[in-house]
Amino acid sequence: MSDNNKKKSIYGTSFKESLRKMFGLAPKKELSLFEEEQMQSPFRTIVNNFLSKRLAIVGMVIFAFIFLFCFVGSRIFPLDKNYQDATQQNIRPASNFMKVPKDMQGNALQVDAGSTFGAGIDKQGNLYTWGTLTEKLKRTPAGIGKVVQVDCGLDHILVLAENNRIYTWGYDRLNLDKIPEEAQEADIVQIGAGHQVSAALDSSGNIYVWGNENIVDIDPKPYQGTIDKFTFNTTTIIAITKDRQVVSMAKKDTPFNRIPEEVQGRAVDLASTDRVAMALTDDGHIHMWGTYLYGENNIPEGVQGNVKQITAGRSHFTVLLNDGTVRSWGQNNNRQSNAPKLSNIVSVHSNYFQNYAIDSNGKVHTWGLKGYLMGTDQYGRDVFLRLLTGGRITLTIGAVSVIISGILGILIGGFAGYYGGKVDMILMRVAEIVGGLPFLPLAMILSYLIGNKIPETARIFMIMVILGVLSWPGIARLVRAQMLSAREQEFVTAAKALGIKEGKIIFRHILPNVITVALVSLTLSFATSMLTESSLSFLGFGVTEPSPTWGNMLTASISTTVLRDYWWRWVFPALFLSIATICINVVGDALRDAVDPKASDGR
Repeated sequence: MSDNNKKKSIYGTSFKESLRKMFGLAPKKELSLFEEEQMQSPFRTIVNNFLSKRLAIVGMVIFAFIFLFCFVGSRIFPLDKNYQDATQQNIRPASNFMKVPKDMQGNALQVDAGSTFGAGIDKQGNLYTWGTLTEKLKRTPAGIGKVVQVDCGLDHILVLAENNRIYTWGYDRLNLDKIPEEAQEADIVQIGAGHQVSAALDSSGNIYVWGNENIVDIDPKPYQGTIDKFTFNTTTIIAITKDRQVVSMAKKDTPFNRIPEEVQGRAVDLASTDRVAMALTDDGHIHMWGTYLYGENNIPEGVQGNVKQITAGRSHFTVLLNDGTVRSWGQNNNRQSNAPKLSNIVSVHSNYFQNYAIDSNGKVHTWGLKGYLMGTDQYGRDVFLRLLTGGRITLTIGAVSVIISGILGILIGGFAGYYGGKVDMILMRVAEIVGGLPFLPLAMILSYLIGNKIPETARIFMIMVILGVLSWPGIARLVRAQMLSAREQEFVTAAKALGIKEGKIIFRHILPNVITVALVSLTLSFATSMLTESSLSFLGFGVTEPSPTWGNMLTASISTTVLRDYWWRWVFPALFLSIATICINVVGDALRDAVDPKASDGR
């Protein structure tokens, strides 16, 4: 016998055989159904019958994968339910946000990032763009020539050409494409693209601002002729004057106006997130002010006194140290603060959730948000993360409600079937009353009346209880019918003759013989409970935002605009919900056939 044949004989040759070994069923020669029933226990016969159905095994494996995908994945990738970001709304699935072109690698001069894209120039002044670009962003103006500076805004690109002309494209509403003539005629030394706003600084210290100025709080007039450098954030402009003073151009009193005294007269560089500003002084120290929400003030060890350049994204900072290494800190929801171990870096560039570092050889290193596996929704939330957590909640609600209905149904059906008479009549009349209630309207009414008065966690638990309490009659009737048949058999009569208590007879002798039928029904009820929860959430009476479920994720996707333009928002939750319920139903049908194979053969 060859080595391969020996391995096959020892370890088995199929996935089905592995499953048999898991259940203690070693491979045997094929037996007829009646031979199996004579030689094996009922449980082993059921397992063998189930394992003979390939479709059921495939369904079980797929559902197990979905179950682990949601429960394990939601722990590995935790979801911040309250997180929103207007700059990341309705972004399609992609992973190319920082995919720098190969032609630029080894020759890069400057790089900047937009919300979902990037732009850069090489040492010869050639311009490159990459990432998820809108149709307007792809339309690079002709005749730009050699580019000396590039900057990216939310959804527009701004460049300064060698001929001292400014070009912009992308978002072109609210005067964002109307570059002031005086800026085109001036000697421009710095350009900046913000949130639907652009600015340019000339060599005389004058700044020109254009675009949607209603969205930002800017008044540059008091500082015209004195500005040496500036930086944008989503609300205003902060600048360094020629005498190294730091000034805020906000019209109103904001946290950005509370500039530390120790930076005045010594500032050499600026950076700003949405809520925190940072200034670098001539001694290599950094100073911050603003509103700290993501640990922006937790400066890493070894940074102070060694900083050469600073830059910032939406909620994180990145600095270049004198030894050519980099550090990042702040919010890290997109791994934007996971700076790699780099050396010989000459410049760093950060914006939104992306970071770029250029080394002495002109190579670009990146870290941060590469894209979204399943896109984002209308609030800029990651659909993949919400799908994981939503699946965990949907599956948990379905499982717990089935457990509740199973316990109630088995207990009530068991007592009704065993004792009969008045007990049977009373319990079955109660079951008929509960079963006759209009399930979905009643669940909606209870959810509305009670759910609005309790916290979200209690609301989720309440939905589990409602689904469980209202769905037990079918299981109770099934168990009752099996109990009526089993109580007349000889082993029950023998148990009574031996003086065994009735409780032990019901739960130790009869239920193990009828429980398999109930398990089949519970398996099918699991899929029904998942669909019911999703229906309640879809109608707005189940789990509500911001907690996700597959149902309320579909609720947010019912408009024609979403169905037509943002397919990823409904395709993925609908796909996972459909596959999970189909797999459960396939497994349930196979279990039913395995429990009663003669009935399935006669169909």
